[in-house]
Amino acid sequence: MSSIDLVRFVLGTACSNDRQAQGMLEQALLAETEPLVYFAIHLNIDEAIIYQRAANWAGLAFSEIIPSKVPANPLIARVDAIAHVKTLRAKLFDRDILFTSAGFREILRIREQVLQQPDLASRICLVPPRAIRMGLGDRCAPLLLEQARTRLARQWPYASAHLELGLFTRIVFILSLIAILALASLASLAPLVLHHLLVPFLAFVLLTPALLRLFAALSSFRSQPEPVLEPLADLELPQYTVLIPLRDEAHMVGQLVNAMNRLDYPKEKLDIKFVVESRSRATLDIVAKELHNPIFELVIVPDQEPHTKPKALNYALPMARGELIVVFDAEDIPEPDQLRRAAEIFFDQPGLDCLQAELVIENNSENWLSALFCAEYAGLFGLVLPALSRWKMPLPLGGTSNHFRLQSLREVGGWDSFNVTEDADLGIRLSRLRYRTGTFTSRTLEEAPITYGSWMAQRTRWMKGWMQTFIVHNRHPRQFLKDIGWKNFLIFQAFIGGLIISAPLHSIFALILFVRIFAGESLGIMPDGIWTTILLAILLIGYGSAILVSSLGLKKLGLMRLMPYQLLFPIYWVLNSIAAGLAMYELFSRPYFWAKTRHGVTRFARGVDVK
Repeated sequence: MSSIDLVRFVLGTACSNDRQAQGMLEQALLAETEPLVYFAIHLNIDEAIIYQRAANWAGLAFSEIIPSKVPANPLIARVDAIAHVKTLRAKLFDRDILFTSAGFREILRIREQVLQQPDLASRICLVPPRAIRMGLGDRCAPLLLEQARTRLARQWPYASAHLELGLFTRIVFILSLIAILALASLASLAPLVLHHLLVPFLAFVLLTPALLRLFAALSSFRSQPEPVLEPLADLELPQYTVLIPLRDEAHMVGQLVNAMNRLDYPKEKLDIKFVVESRSRATLDIVAKELHNPIFELVIVPDQEPHTKPKALNYALPMARGELIVVFDAEDIPEPDQLRRAAEIFFDQPGLDCLQAELVIENNSENWLSALFCAEYAGLFGLVLPALSRWKMPLPLGGTSNHFRLQSLREVGGWDSFNVTEDADLGIRLSRLRYRTGTFTSRTLEEAPITYGSWMAQRTRWMKGWMQTFIVHNRHPRQFLKDIGWKNFLIFQAFIGGLIISAPLHSIFALILFVRIFAGESLGIMPDGIWTTILLAILLIGYGSAILVSSLGLKKLGLMRLMPYQLLFPIYWVLNSIAAGLAMYELFSRPYFWAKTRHGVTRFARGVDVK
């Protein structure tokens, strides 16, 4: 049989007889995977060697890459179809050539046609599938770049930071924020000034997020454990795309490769793409050395502003081949079964569009900063976000380990390339457009920043991004209210607004309270001490709710040894206040600047134990 002959030819010494060839072919067909790709993955044979042998068997020319002389900018009817293109026509030396990554069945048919029409052999060139995808990616770079920058603006213009964050808007927001902080300070120093106006405002801005955290903490005691789902057989699992954006992260590639190789998911159904900026030469070189593994691909993002993670993700999005897609950061080590569990949840809940995994800080014992960072994450991802999901409220996503149905992600416009906390913005947009987001308990180990400078740069970027998100979604309040409803509209104002303003206000109030106490003012409920009492109540509820949620999150992780660090929480919020001030300056001076967090600086071994 021709099919058995082809199997034995491409496998060479890895297949000794027809019976073995038949068995290998049946395994590939049962897995519903292209046999040539299946052989490369499971027999550890380079994909290029497999396709070169197939070309020799069929009497065709072979090229490991799309030659540079093939014209650029091929006509693409639909950008999102690039990932599934198998052929590319070109005119070389006055001859029409068809470059194709034809599969097993197609090669059988091509050989029959070549035997009948020998001149076809000079007009067909076989290339590996990854080569044609990379070749198309290179030649469509201008189109992909334009798509990455403008896709959201074209689909949902009211949700794009590029359109909604003009200089005048940014100045008005910053001045308004400064005015609120100044008025709050004035009213606390002179209680009769704006007293009746300011107390309700503070109650909403500061106490609503605090109460939300408290309710989330209390609801965790009554929340039902995740249901045990019927496991999906390998055959039932969908193809899964993994996007890993990298910039100047050459030293992290080895750890990432190990983490990806440990994933408990059929290798033939993995589409893992390292998305690397073109100016990160060292990272590109290291990733290129890992491309012998057929599950890995390299997407090179052209050097053009904005230099942000969401732009890189948007650039790679049209090349995603999976039905499901997930984003991992450079320092991430996901639990091996995370993709499998996410696929089972998506299968069990057809109306679900997005899933957020639980992010856990692994180097939590590095110093007091990493300990408090870990506690913050434990409360947010272990308690608050699951509660928001249960209550069907807007869910600001984490920057990594968020899983999507690819179709849903494309429908909402992908990420905002100009928002520096694209995760929170995307979570709000999903809610606005009535897409459903959930959480699950699979964990991804992360690395906390361990120096003041690194922590401050990252937190400043987060604060700036929350400001961007707050401005963008409030620019058209009527439309926003119509999209999201009254309850979620108010929750957004309190939660995202609270993230921006609560830390500066708490720090100001703490300072004023200490001044009043040292000045000998009574804390009793008396006319002369009423504002001091209000300040004390705001501080106690704010700090108390944050510490309670963090403590319960640590307890859930079995990290109670970090509890003593909670005493330093007020200092942590002072640092947040400084970050908010820097964020306001950056929002004015360089709104789309992405402060890069350096990873791989921890002194602890990674991926050993959550604790």
